[in-house]
Amino acid sequence: MATLFSWLEGTGIATTIASSTTLTGSLSAVHVVGFTLVIGGALVANLQSFGALFPRQQTIGFDASANRVILAGLAISLLTGILLFSARATDVSGNRAFQLKMLLLMAAALFHFTVRRRAVERAERARAVSAVGLALWLALAVTACAFILIE
Repeated sequence: MATLFSWLEGTGIATTIASSTTLTGSLSAVHVVGFTLVIGGALVANLQSFGALFPRQQTIGFDASANRVILAGLAISLLTGILLFSARATDVSGNRAFQLKMLLLMAAALFHFTVRRRAVERAERARAVSAVGLALWLALAVTACAFILIE
C-alpha cells in the first residue's frame, strides 16, 4: 500500500495540490460543504423517521429528497477528499482518526441506504433503526472534526 500511496503523491495533480495553499484551501472548503450536505441530509432524514422532526410528513417521500442531498454531498466529498488525500496519502493513510473516519463513512452510508431504507419502507423498527443511523452519522461528524483538529 505504501508504494501505491507514494506513487499517488507523485502524480501531477497531487503535487499541484500539495504545492498550492490556495488550491488546498479551496478543495477543503468545498469538501466541508459536501460533508455538510451529507450530515445535514442524514440528520434530517433520521430525525424525521425517528419522529422528532416534521412528524406529520410522510417518511418515504421525505426520504427521497434527503437521500438526493446525501448523495450529492457524498459525490462532492468523495471527489474533493480523493484530491486532498492524493497530496498527502502516505501521512494521512496512517492517521487513526482518518482511518476511523473512513470506516464510519462506509458503515453509515451502507446502513443508511440498506438497513434504514428497508426499515422505513416497511415501517418496521424505524425509530430504533433511525437512532442507530443518527449515532453512526454523528460519530462520523465527531471523528471528522477530530481528524481536522489532530492535523
